[in-house]
Amino acid sequence: MLIPIGDDDRALTGPAFVTLGLVAINAVVFFFLQGAGSNAAFTYGWSVIPLEIVEGVDLTQPQSLTVRGREVSIPQAPGPSPIVLTVVSAMFMHGGFAHLFGNLLYLWIFGDNVEQRLGSTRFLAFYLTCGVAATVAQIALNPDGVVPNLGASGAISGVLGAYIVFFPRNRVHALLLYYVVSVPAFVAIGLWIAFQFINGYGSFVSGVSVGGVAYGAHIGGFLAGIALAALVRLFGRGPEQTGRDIVVERHRSPGDRFGRR
Repeated sequence: MLIPIGDDDRALTGPAFVTLGLVAINAVVFFFLQGAGSNAAFTYGWSVIPLEIVEGVDLTQPQSLTVRGREVSIPQAPGPSPIVLTVVSAMFMHGGFAHLFGNLLYLWIFGDNVEQRLGSTRFLAFYLTCGVAATVAQIALNPDGVVPNLGASGAISGVLGAYIVFFPRNRVHALLLYYVVSVPAFVAIGLWIAFQFINGYGSFVSGVSVGGVAYGAHIGGFLAGIALAALVRLFGRGPEQTGRDIVVERHRSPGDRFGRR
């Protein structure tokens, strides 16, 4: 499994302020509103519960769920009014330090390139749209679900989808076991989405959430990102002025560097 640690940023013309802002907001929400995981009431209340969205109700009492023949109690807590606001709030919440770090690493690596390609305002709208699309996909797979869904990974999956459309040959630096390798984006991101489909299919067939990961949200966000990026390439700013020139410059430039910024 490849673990991205950076990409070739030499073609960037300045800071990606929206990407940096999103990283900061996610960190602030986790450490201050969620209490770094200690504020369970906020986490359960402001996460997305599929059944709440479908029925338009705010569940406040524990719900029972049968997992592998065992009955499990799922805590609930009061959320915002209307409860549909959790579709947005959950995008900025995380289940733990590893969850937060992994998501923000991917956003930090891939977000700046996509932001420069789209422009800051359109990138923010794109990010939020992919996050909503990811949540809708997850709810569609399990509309009666009572397990909280949270995290930025659905929106970030959309960023990955856009990246592979705009910069398929851009070099991504990644860890492979004990080695650092540099591969085209379509390889690094292609392996990642293949992993999501394989594990998502296994989760769907078995009826059990694999490792508590919302694979439906990852796939939904990724497909939304590809679709929106494809529309931009067709009807937005010409690729000859942005994405394609940047990719050719990066592909031909010698001495790829590692790390970020």
